[in-house]
This record gives sequence, structure tokens and C-alpha cells, in this order.
Amino acid sequence: MRKQIAASLLLALVGLVGATEWWESGNYYQIYPRSFRDSDGDGIGDLNGVTEKLQYLKDIGFTATWLSPIFKSPMVDFGYDIADFYQVHPEYGTMEDFERMIAKAKEVGIKIILDFVPNHSSDQSEWFIKSVDSDPAYKDFYIWHDGKINSETGEREPPSNWNSEFRYSAWEWNDVRQQYYLHQFAVQQPDLNYRNPAVVNEMKNVIRFWLAKGVSGFRIDAVPYLFEVDLDRYNQYPDEPLTNDAVSCPDPDDHCYTQHIYTQNLPETLDMVYQWRELVDEFQAEHGGDKRLLMTEAYTSFDIMMKYYGDGVRNGSHIPFNFDFLSSINNASTAADYVAHIEKWMSAMPAGVYANWVLGNHDNKRVASRFGVQRTDLINILLQTLPGHAVTYNGEELGMTDVWISWEDTVDPPACNSDPEHYYDRSRDPNRTPYQWDASNLAGFTSADHTWLPVSEDYKTNNALQQLRAPRSHLQIFKKLVQVRKEPSFREGELSIQSVDDVIIFSRQKSGSDLYVIVLNVGGTAKTLDLTKYYALGTQAEVITTSLSSQYIDGEVIKPSAFVANPYVGTVLVAV
Repeated sequence: MRKQIAASLLLALVGLVGATEWWESGNYYQIYPRSFRDSDGDGIGDLNGVTEKLQYLKDIGFTATWLSPIFKSPMVDFGYDIADFYQVHPEYGTMEDFERMIAKAKEVGIKIILDFVPNHSSDQSEWFIKSVDSDPAYKDFYIWHDGKINSETGEREPPSNWNSEFRYSAWEWNDVRQQYYLHQFAVQQPDLNYRNPAVVNEMKNVIRFWLAKGVSGFRIDAVPYLFEVDLDRYNQYPDEPLTNDAVSCPDPDDHCYTQHIYTQNLPETLDMVYQWRELVDEFQAEHGGDKRLLMTEAYTSFDIMMKYYGDGVRNGSHIPFNFDFLSSINNASTAADYVAHIEKWMSAMPAGVYANWVLGNHDNKRVASRFGVQRTDLINILLQTLPGHAVTYNGEELGMTDVWISWEDTVDPPACNSDPEHYYDRSRDPNRTPYQWDASNLAGFTSADHTWLPVSEDYKTNNALQQLRAPRSHLQIFKKLVQVRKEPSFREGELSIQSVDDVIIFSRQKSGSDLYVIVLNVGGTAKTLDLTKYYALGTQAEVITTSLSSQYIDGEVIKPSAFVANPYVGTVLVAV
């Protein structure tokens, strides 16, 4: 019986080849290069380290990997402060190393997607230095303003009350130019001026440059911040209204202290996304090859998020990242909460686009820390069995957890702008620690005697090599999920989902293909369910894969009419 199921799955996978474009219902893997693999022994990950491990990603079954920024940078915000958009950061390697990585990726069959950071540059960028000096070609490349004179004190003050994401005023005085410049992130990250056509053209040139180098697309960072409200008739910027929330945001230096109606989500931002989509489509039309992809990062309202797909006339992002699980679901959420958020996205999408699910990234607590280690497999099962695109942050396939980082070892700007009492809640360092490859010194990440961030203390018992060798592990479950996800019922099948007490149950089936039922018990109490009440499973079903703590094992044939959903356990069943 099990051999027959395996054979039918294999035939389904083989029959799928060529059915869709490479990116459709893709499986994407985010690499944080600084922490992925160090090839030269300096304690910092690099491009050659990525190249070395591309086969590992292919063996798991990923479609593509997107790399957090690799461009030349002073590393104030670890690559998100770019000094030269056309050069590789020296700590990460050379342009030749990049080209070698692209060639290896093509050889093994993995697409490379780059993190594009268009909102700002580094203050060490040649563009900014020339803008400071009022070079005519760069004078208006950034947002400059004289500021205001306080009528009571006579002192010069910032132009408005706008706050930075990293705390304190978003305006910084420059002694050379004798003006303030805008920075919505770190002081060293001045905002580019997208009301200047020269900036728009330059950033389009950046996109064309890397497309010509062979990348398959871009993940676009911090999109909602691209445009600020224009100056009023008095040449001033308006103050933003206060949130007036003394409970959750009492500190006037925090970003949350004001409502960002003049600095985020302006209509011009969506137009810019549509222009970039036109650019990548034009590049493909001119140069041929596979479709070039746009992913967009936007923590924004649900209604605006849907517009990132397009406006019905113009196309936008192929994958506007769905952060609903990141922002709205946690370890206290009920099965009904999960289902509501899934149904909300599925029902709101425009026609002809794909859903996507992002459960972790470099800016948020790790999945195992956010939802609980006991739910690691359950969350990965959910991610890999929903329709559309799945996006995995490096290490989530192993169940890596956040690492405690002391105040002394903290390097993340928002945390460093805080204090020893409050820094940890603001820090992103704990989820950016080195990847745990094996049980050798410093997790096999480096041959050095140090790493740029501390390695987790559990690396000797939780690492990729150990999980690859184990008969059952988080990684083995993940690999099986990635493979079964290529089956037609997961690629093209309908979703039928509901919650029963603390249990999420849903089916995936394409007409003429196998019926799969997924059971996820997010609660702490076992539940016995008659799954045949909900789906036509018949008298028997086979366990394709299930959580490590499940009472079932892969390949076991069970009775769906008396299925035991163990606490925190996810299971994928197929009708026999």
C-alpha cells in the first residue's frame, strides 16, 4: 500500500514538469548572508559561503533564495545602508565571487533574488557626499530642509515632528550644507528623494545592472517609506498627528508616537512599484529567459497590501509579502484566528495572482521562539501546505531559536539606540545569529575563533548535519513537505479550511488528483476527530508526514474516523 502511494506521488511530480513557470507556487528561502556560512575565516558569512551551500538548498527542494543586502556598505544597519549600489561589499567578497555564485546557482537549479533597498542610501554614498556639497547633479537627490525657528527660543529646530523607525527625530542637521536631511531609519541612512526624476532613473539603472548580472528578481525593502508628502505652499512639512496612546507608546522619541500619514503609504509609492514591474517585464521581453520576479516588503494596511498586486490596469509586485501571520498571530492565537487570517487573504486577492505566506524573517523573532518550540513542525506544515508561495527564513527548517545577546554584544541599531533595560525587546540580533551547520566548533559556520554574533549554545544538538542523519527530525519533515508540495493537489488544488475547537483542518485537492487533509492542533489538549465528517477520506488514510511529537509515523495507515490530533502536532494525510 505504501509503495503504491509513493509511486503515485512520484508520477504526479514527474507529470508536473513544465506545467507552470518557475516562480508560480514557489518555495523561497531567505539567506541572511552575514550569518549563513563563512568561507574565509573572518567570522562573517560571505558569498562564497552561500555558493558552497547552494546544493544543500537544492537538495531540500527550494525554488529560489533571496539574499539580504550584499552591496558595499559601512554596515551601520548591516547592509541596509548602501554606499555603492553597483558594488559587492568587500567583507562578502568580490564581483567575481558574485558571478561565480550566479553560475553555481544556474548549475544546481536555484534562482538568486537580491534584496533591493531603494528608500535610502548610506551617508557614505558618493551621491550623498555630493548632495552635501550641493553638486548640481545631486543637490536634490535627498530630502533637505532649512528647518524652523522656534518663536520663543530663537533656536533652529527640525522641520517637523517626524520620528525615525530607530527612535528620535527623523531629521538630522548637516553642518556643511547648513540644512536638515530626512532619515526614516538610522541617522546614517538618508532618504532618497523620489520626487526627483534623476533618483527614479538612477534606481532603475541599479535594477537593470543586477538583472544583467543574472539575478532572477528583487525583494524590495521598506517600500511604504519611498515618498513623503510634498512641501506645502509655505515650503513647510506638516507635523504628523499623535497616536495619543499612553499605554503602548508613551515615549515621544519612539516611532509609534505619531501617526505616519505624511511619511508612509502615499499613492505615489504604488505607482513606483508598478513602474518597477514594467521595468522587469521589459527586461525579460528584451533579453528573454525566465520571468524576473518582484517581491515587496510592506508592513501596511490590508487594503493597501492588495493594491501592491496591481490596480486592475497595471501590474505590481508578483509577491507582496503577506505579513498577517507575523503581525497578527502568536502562540496564544486560536485555530479560529489562523483560519480567519487565511480566509481573509484568500478572499481578498485579485484574480490571477498567487497567495503567499511569510512566517519568519530577519526582522522578527524566530518561529520556534514566537510560537513555541513544540509547534515548530506544525508551523512549517502549515506554511508548506497552504496554496501559493512559501517563504522560509534560514534556520526555520531546523527549528533554530532566538539567542540571548547581551547588551555588550548588541549591534542592532534600534537596540543600540535604547538602553540596557529595554534593548532586548527592540533588538533583531537574537534571530540573526549564525546558521548551525554541524556540531564542530562554532557550529561549522566558520573556521575562526569568533563570530560576528554569538552562536546558539544548542548547536551541538540542533544542527543541519545531525538532522540530515537522523531518521526523523525537523529538517527531514521539512524536506518531505517541500517534495509533497509539488504534487498537483498542492500546486493547483482548492483549499477548504475550517477550525474545530483548537484544531485547524483543511483539504487540498485538484480534480482527478489525490485528496490531502491537513490537521493542525494548535492547542495543548489532544482531540479525537472523525475527519470523514468534513472530508471524503473514506475508511483509510496514509500519514505522509507528521510532527516529531506525533503518535503516528510517516507511512502509517490510519482510520480517519478516529484520528487523534495530539497537542501542538501537525499531520498531512492522503486518502487511500
